[in-house]
Amino acid sequence: MRSARQYALDAVPFVIMAGVVVAAALAHSSYALLPLLALGPAFAAVSGGVRKTVVAGTTALVLCALMAMYQMVGTWEKYAIDSATVAGVTAAAVMASTIRQRRARELAEVRAIAEVAQQVLLGPVPDVVSSVRLAVRYMSATSHAQIGGDLYEVVPALEGCRLIIGDVQGKGLIAVKTAAAALGAFREVAHDAADLTVIAERIELSLSRQLTAEQFVTAVLAEVSSDGSKIQLLSCGHPPPLLVSGGTSRYIEPAVPGLPLGLAHLAELPRDVTTVPFGPGDQLLFYTDGVSEARNTAGDFYPLSEHEALTTGQEPEAVLDRLQRDVLRHVGHALDDDAAMLLLRREVALAEPGDPGRWGVPTLAG
Repeated sequence: MRSARQYALDAVPFVIMAGVVVAAALAHSSYALLPLLALGPAFAAVSGGVRKTVVAGTTALVLCALMAMYQMVGTWEKYAIDSATVAGVTAAAVMASTIRQRRARELAEVRAIAEVAQQVLLGPVPDVVSSVRLAVRYMSATSHAQIGGDLYEVVPALEGCRLIIGDVQGKGLIAVKTAAAALGAFREVAHDAADLTVIAERIELSLSRQLTAEQFVTAVLAEVSSDGSKIQLLSCGHPPPLLVSGGTSRYIEPAVPGLPLGLAHLAELPRDVTTVPFGPGDQLLFYTDGVSEARNTAGDFYPLSEHEALTTGQEPEAVLDRLQRDVLRHVGHALDDDAAMLLLRREVALAEPGDPGRWGVPTLAG
């Protein structure tokens, strides 16, 4: 359904030409005003398609002839020159409109491909695992695309589930390729790996085949127990998750800071696994630096830990909706970096004891 704004844009070329006619009538002369009729098809090419541009150009030529015929100002040679000007502008406008429409179709195809790629690379996460609800949001900073260098995944494991959220150093297609490699390695091993350190090592091995010395991936690996009562975390140089419990929030910092994936060979100590109790009503927010480092026009970082949505007890989907809107409102423009958020909320007995968990929509490559 067309909006009022679209109808207004459609009318602009014809309003302009009507204004030229009125000005010529008031001035009792069209000698210097005939070329201004070319503004009609020119504006039509900007706001409309080829058909609208042709209609506007034809209207301009008809008005040009009528103004010359009935006002009899100037010479027929001048009229011929002005008419040729209007016709030339109309022809150029039709060509421009044709090119613009072709590019619009190409852009629509790119967006459709991006949506499909997003579904393959970043499939939907399960909405429930045992007594834990999950929700995810992804905002790409890449123009006309919905995917970028941030990554996330949740897969079932022998007990509970395992997840990853990360951020590839760099942007564009290279970052997407690296994210795909990291996710592929995680999906392959996360189901039955002995622990999180084994998963990190397998991802490191996979990335070592394609990353240069300057590239890396920050990430947090997590394992949720089968009853949802505890979560193990392995940080790989990524912003710390935010735990909300009892109305207060705190960042879960590892005792030993871990280097990003791809840089493990530079570490003096192995990565440390942190275990966090996860009680009923608790929430754990994973995110990328596109959220925590989002700046407003004054240069202030987004105050993530102070957002009231995390303490309202709302469903994870509603919480992330509010967070997403607030981040964009804080920045005031399109994000400068990709941003992903993955929220876990412990509910009271969503699954019976010993039940491996009720999964929502499975991931495409899970």
